[in-house]
Order: sequence, then structure tokens, then C-alpha cells
Amino acid sequence: MSANDQPSGAAKMFGGFAPQLVRLTDDVLFGEVWERPDLAARDRSLITVASLVTSGSAGQLRHHLGRAKDKGVSEAELIEAITHLAFYAGWPRAMTAMGVAKDLFRG
Repeated sequence: MSANDQPSGAAKMFGGFAPQLVRLTDDVLFGEVWERPDLAARDRSLITVASLVTSGSAGQLRHHLGRAKDKGVSEAELIEAITHLAFYAGWPRAMTAMGVAKDLFRG
């Protein structure tokens, strides 16, 4: 459980079905990896968004766009990052990612 005693997103999705995946997500990924001090959370979020755009992982992108905003990345910066990635990740992936961003930011 998180600090506010609410189940994590992973726990809500897979708690009773895949508890080990939930533990690894909550404790290792978001607990240890995201809390490492040598990279700011804001930068980690921007890198994660870029990775999700380039891999075409639209299902996870919505969560991480919101997380990036929470960590101080502006909507304009996220839109610019997705636009920039169109030339490296491919137009279809960028268009899909921009659709997710538009739904989240303006939806």
C-alpha cells in the first residue's frame, strides 16, 4: 500500500492475480529505481515518457504523462518532446502518443 493507504495502480490492476509483479512494480521500480538520487524525478519522468513513445507503449503512456506533469514537466515540454520524437521514433508512434497527450491534457 502507498503512504495514503490506497492501493497502487499495479495493485488495482493485478493485486490478486499477479502479486509478485505488483511487489516488483511498487517496491523495486517505483520504490528503489525511481528514488535513486543521481537523476532528478523530473528527468526520470521525461526519459520514461520518451521511452514509452519510442516503444509504442500507449497503454502506459497516459499514466507517465500525468506523472511527468506531477514531477514538474510542463504540458508544452511534453508536447515538444513528442513532436521531437516523431523524427526518431516514427510518425505513427508520435501521432499515437500525441493523441494520448491531447486526451489527457484537454480531455
